Order: sequence, then structure tokens, then C-alpha cells
Amino acid sequence: MIDLKSMTLQEITDLMKSMGEPTFRGKQVFTWLHKGVRSFDEMTNLSKSLRDKLNDACFITVPQVARKQVSKLDGTIKYLWELADGNCIETVLMQYHHGNTVCISSQVGCRMGCAFCASTIAGKVRDLTPSEMLDQVLFTQLDSGLQISNIVLMGIGEPMDNLNTVLKFLELVNHPDGLNIGMRHISLSTCGVIPGIQRLADLGLQLTLSVSLHAPDSETRSRIMPVNRAYDVETLFDACHEYFRKTGRRISFEYAVIDGVNDHDWQADLIAKKLRGMPGHVNLIPLNDVVESPFKPSKRIAAFQKRLESHGVTATIRRSLGGDIDASCGQLRRKAMEDAKKGANAQ
Repeated sequence: MIDLKSMTLQEITDLMKSMGEPTFRGKQVFTWLHKGVRSFDEMTNLSKSLRDKLNDACFITVPQVARKQVSKLDGTIKYLWELADGNCIETVLMQYHHGNTVCISSQVGCRMGCAFCASTIAGKVRDLTPSEMLDQVLFTQLDSGLQISNIVLMGIGEPMDNLNTVLKFLELVNHPDGLNIGMRHISLSTCGVIPGIQRLADLGLQLTLSVSLHAPDSETRSRIMPVNRAYDVETLFDACHEYFRKTGRRISFEYAVIDGVNDHDWQADLIAKKLRGMPGHVNLIPLNDVVESPFKPSKRIAAFQKRLESHGVTATIRRSLGGDIDASCGQLRRKAMEDAKKGANAQ
């Protein structure tokens, strides 16, 4: 069976031709899919014979809402979507004055092993498909009734570990006959997978690259981020400088500030030194308390910000959203997994 929503307009048009249909049917089908139809019967401007052919050869992905939490503090909505195979992923919708941003997942679970992250606790199960990534935007918009203007790929999973799928998703979500969300309204986050950064630099996409830095020195970074053992922080900074030289695009550096681990003045000084010659933005993140993690939020995040700014580095402290609904990445999925395990043990 063909995953129709994972196909580009050209691929769907070619499929229509192979079915003996005129080429304009491709655009019709593509447009219906990107409106979030749940069945071929909803494609009312197609003949019944074509709908029957599509039903026999193809399928439409439709995630189900397994859990939904709405923050009473700021209206943030967190979805736990159940996929066709029973796996679950998370999506978060955040409302800002400049528009609505959806944070989507790229994998079921994650194999990167960052010590402070709930997403990676159970490891990686599988990659998502382009349609499963697109569905998070489509069905979050449909369920919430809120128009989505911005996308961040910062949910469960490492986008660079599923890069071919991510690139196809970007092509689909950017298409003028689809959701038509511009590249400048999309941010892609990586924990530092160098080949992916290099590939993005060569492609020259106008998206925002976010690098999960979390420590400027290899000793600390290897302790909390196993990816540093494969791609050390010195190589990462070199790749970031090369990315800027090729694209001219400023990089955002994510930095979860951990008490007594990465919040020392000398580390702020080192960040400033490594960013010299490259316009970067450091986004300081108040650490979320994850039960399984020994790491705690820093008490000196404001002092760390001030130290960075003293070197001329642009540094902001991320405003926490959805604090009453487990909105940090991986927490809702982890709770669902724990509840399922308890239920199985009780039987």
C-alpha cells in the first residue's frame, strides 16, 4: 500500500498518470491531503472510480488523540498522538503574540541519550514518515482551530538522524498548494550531528538552524550528551562557522542551564570565545525537572546570561510555557508508557 501523503505533488501526479487519470488530478489529490481529509470519500471532486482505485492502492495516515492537555496558565496545548502501529509521539502548540508555533517530533523515541532529556529514556523505536510529521501540523491545526504560522522540529527524536524524511517533510509543508509555511518560519534543532549540519549548509535552505549545545567544553558535554563522543564540541563549532559562511544565516544555540554542571562563568566565557566571528544567539533554557535525571535547574541562569552579554553575545532566557501540563519534550509519552506498563502488570 502506498503512503499517499508522504508523496510530493509530482509523485502523486505521476501516480495519477499510471492509473490512467489526467495530470490535473494530482493537484486535486495533493490539495485534499493537505486539508487533512481522513478518507478518499471526502475527495468529492474525484470520480467514484478514482476514489475506489486510490482506496485499493493507497492509504491516508490519520493519527488519533491519545491524550490532550491544555495549560490553564498560557493556553499551551500538548498532544500525545497515537499512530497507526500503536506507537505514540508528542506535539506541542504554543501561542505567541506573533503567531502560533507547533513543536513536532521526528522519531518515535530517540537514541541520542542526552542525560537530562525525557525523550531518550526508552531509546529510539523508529523513524517517522513524512506524512506522520506533516500530520502533527495538520491535525494540531484542525483540532485546536488555531492557524499555525511557525514550526519547530524540536520534539521527540533527532531530526538529523532522520534527515531524508525531514527534508521531504520540509518540501511538503512549504508547498504553495499545501500548508505553504515558509522556510523562514521553520526551525530545525540538532544535538550536533555534523554530517547533517554540513548537508544543510550545502542545501542553503532559509530555515533557522538550532544547535543543542548545552556545554562549550568536551569534558562536560560528553558527560551529558553522548553525541559529543562521536562529534566533539570543537568539530561542532567548526561546522557551525562553516554553516554561517555558506548560508549567511545566524544559528541559535540552545543551552539548558544545569546547576553546578554547565553554569560556570568560565563556560560562559568559552562560549563567547567560540562564537567570535559568527553572529549567534544563545537561548538559555531553564531545565525541566525529570524524575529519572540527577540534574537540577541552575540557580544562576540570570548571572550566566549577564556574563554572556558582557562579551557582546546575544543571550535570552526562554519563557517557560505549559508548566502545568508536562509540556517539556517526552514527559507525556513517558507517562503514557508507564501507565500502559502498570496496566499490563495489573492483569
